[in-house]
Amino acid sequence: QVQLVESGGGLVQAGGSLRLSCAASGHTFSSYAMGWFRQAPEKEREFVAAISWSGGTTYYADSVKGRFTISRDNAKNTVYLQMNSLKPEDTAVYYCAADPSLGLLRHGRREYDYWGQGTQVTVSS
Repeated sequence: QVQLVESGGGLVQAGGSLRLSCAASGHTFSSYAMGWFRQAPEKEREFVAAISWSGGTTYYADSVKGRFTISRDNAKNTVYLQMNSLKPEDTAVYYCAADPSLGLLRHGRREYDYWGQGTQVTVSS
């Protein structure tokens, strides 16, 4: 079992940056691919980015490609989401999640077994 706790959200102006962190408990963190999702008010939760267990492969939604970077530090049991050039449409609650698959990175919510509680990101125009 993996427990996930996100942090780093907040209020930022358009064009600014934030770095989200997701701390995982449990000694099996490095066995999981990790993902970030987000959910805006009255919208479905959507995929943002994923990273393989080793950190060697990443995968991004088109809407954030070139602006967001996902990374992980297995020694610290932490995954990060660096968000640059933020836009008002990036406003959402951001969730990290763990996927036990060791195959191709996935973007479906149902593939992820464990979820954090979320952290709010608000981008003002």
